[in-house]
Amino acid sequence: MAVDDPWYDATASGWGEERAAGAPADGHPGAVPRQRVHSAAEIYLEVQRSPAFQEVRGRYRRFVFPATLAFLLWYLAYVVAATAAPGLMARPVAGVVNVAMVAGLGQFLSTFLLTWAYARHARLRRDRAALELRWDTQEMTRGVVQP
Repeated sequence: MAVDDPWYDATASGWGEERAAGAPADGHPGAVPRQRVHSAAEIYLEVQRSPAFQEVRGRYRRFVFPATLAFLLWYLAYVVAATAAPGLMARPVAGVVNVAMVAGLGQFLSTFLLTWAYARHARLRRDRAALELRWDTQEMTRGVVQP
């Protein structure tokens, strides 16, 4: 059964795959075990050591670590300013809107902007390479017999 959707896991997990003619059923008492080239663990370790996997992982880390640090510093600056400088935070900006309200709304805005930036970064820099790794891994593990 061919499925064009790359996120469809039915064939990756073994469900819905048709057995080849004469192939023994897994777990059958008299079944002849298939030839094992590599175990699943060996295949996943090989993929993990591959340059393609390291590149995807590096791209992830180069975005997530600085973004997380910047967001935490921004959040902590808001909390510290609210507790250490209440006079500054109470200063009016426009009418009844003060610095604390603007900074608090800025927290929400920065959360949405960070989420958008992460999704964009993932789509443009990681998703295609990660999908190719997934397809390669599925092809490598397709014939592996689980112990």
